[in-house]
Amino acid sequence: MPSLDHTIVLSSDRFASARFLAELLDAPEPKAYGPFAVLRLDNGVTLDFADLAADGREFVPTHYAILVSEDEFDAIFSRIEERGLPYWAGPRHREPQQYNTRDGGRGVYVDDPDGHSMEFLTRTYSDELLASL
Repeated sequence: MPSLDHTIVLSSDRFASARFLAELLDAPEPKAYGPFAVLRLDNGVTLDFADLAADGREFVPTHYAILVSEDEFDAIFSRIEERGLPYWAGPRHREPQQYNTRDGGRGVYVDDPDGHSMEFLTRTYSDELLASL
């Protein structure tokens, strides 16, 4: 089956946005690759942050969901709280300053510097849960 290799994340400052996420994930410093600040995730997928000025386009903030272990979730959630970041249990800023326990896992949403919704979840949502949304 095909798998995702990378996606481009539009940003106002590619390194600031990539570092924001890298710091929450405790990931290595993003690397420069052409016009991108590349953040490699453990499964080999990269998020390639690009400056808006590079192509002159505007963007609508997007949603990115990152699957993490329970221990990683604890560490990420601690970093979110330490930084005093607003967070939500649901998309579209629903249930402020809470995380969810959907489908037997945990999930939390936080906005990056450009308003992209970064979701950290410990369990991939089941078909039953998705059908109920």
